[in-house]
Amino acid sequence: MLFKKIFIFLLLFPTFAIAQVHQTILENGMKVIVKEDHRSPVVISQVWYRAGSIDEVNGKTGVAHVLEHMMFKGTKTIKPGEFSEIIAAAGGRENAFTGADYTCYFQRIEKSNLPLVIKMEADRMQNLVILEEEFNKEIQVVMEERRWRTDDKPNAQVNELMQSLAFVSHPYGRPVVGWMNDLENMTYEDALEWYNDWYSPSNAVLVVAGDVMPEDVFALAKEYFGPIPAKKIKNRKPQIEAEQAGVRRAEVKAPSQLSYIQMAYKVPALDRDLSKNSSDVYALEVMAGVLSNTSAARLNQSLVNEQSLAIGAGAGYTMITRGGLSLFEFYATPSEGVSTNIVEEAIKKEIKKIAEHGVTQDELNRIKTSVIANEVYEKDSVFYQAMLIGQLETMGYPYTLMDQYIENIKKVTSDQIQEVAKKYFLDDRLTVVSLNPQPLDPNKKPQGRPHVH
Repeated sequence: MLFKKIFIFLLLFPTFAIAQVHQTILENGMKVIVKEDHRSPVVISQVWYRAGSIDEVNGKTGVAHVLEHMMFKGTKTIKPGEFSEIIAAAGGRENAFTGADYTCYFQRIEKSNLPLVIKMEADRMQNLVILEEEFNKEIQVVMEERRWRTDDKPNAQVNELMQSLAFVSHPYGRPVVGWMNDLENMTYEDALEWYNDWYSPSNAVLVVAGDVMPEDVFALAKEYFGPIPAKKIKNRKPQIEAEQAGVRRAEVKAPSQLSYIQMAYKVPALDRDLSKNSSDVYALEVMAGVLSNTSAARLNQSLVNEQSLAIGAGAGYTMITRGGLSLFEFYATPSEGVSTNIVEEAIKKEIKKIAEHGVTQDELNRIKTSVIANEVYEKDSVFYQAMLIGQLETMGYPYTLMDQYIENIKKVTSDQIQEVAKKYFLDDRLTVVSLNPQPLDPNKKPQGRPHVH
């Protein structure tokens, strides 16, 4: 499963009381974090590896995601595909996802079966078997996935080009699924190399949430993960994006009924030294809420309802990343007969209004009320409680960051939002990619197919 930017707005909705989270670190360096939630006899287990497409090299793009697939193809004691069968037989559900910053493997299981899950995850952390025959079959599945998610979907092609144009020297410019040519030339040795380089307890975090006692989880982790020796993780080189000087533009021609436009401004992510740029980052977070996500948001009101320039418009911002960089993105589907240029100018006008006048108190109140209301709503999902912890920890932030989140959002003022609009939304930071729709062939069938893992 691919997650390029999973749960961008999860951070808008804190989901747990920090006092209920417990952690320990095993002697081999593996961090174990437990979130108690005793409302039902269900447990979520997630193993996070600090290894994603950001760690890949040219010529081997997509290998992190390919290895994710191979993790279900057997160990020294489990046959290919048997991992999923065992979990299903125990009444559980499992899957995995790869992102730019991490890879995660998860199960949802009745609490008495947690030892089984922990044992099996520890087994494939150290005993994975990558057979050339199995790899050659699975790489075809991955290529089908790429066709299904990207090559068959014009808007996804726009997004892929936009990312690679916005980031020309930083690995965030490479697709998580990989370039097709790299997949076509990938070998089982490449997957094995990735496994040996990054899959170590010292480069992993176990997050367990649900109807468990911390001491029981710590004992299981020590029993099964504890004996696994830590590998030496190779040093990661600094990855700096080249300075941009001027608007970057591109066009995608693809069969489509409607046009589409995606715009992105380079903006900072939250620094791991939480005091450095936090006020700007939280202001950008609130600004995204003002512009998008609800029917009352500015882009929907202005571009869709009032001017009828688009049939849909939105914005998004990811405030935490392991790579230290982020984009503030805009996307819109112009109405029939409306050019992407007109929509681009309309979006810029909305940004300019904020830069000149800030936002209203009603807008600030709406966003802040939404944060608090969704805190209650999101507590219903044990899975997302674990997700938040795992995301933060693998990207180098403490999970306790959520403890200050609501208060930091509450502190954001109209003046701060006005300042970040002036500071970051400049043409020298802008990348624009538009879709030039081509005639549709009613007889053409999709190239790809959906997948399981």
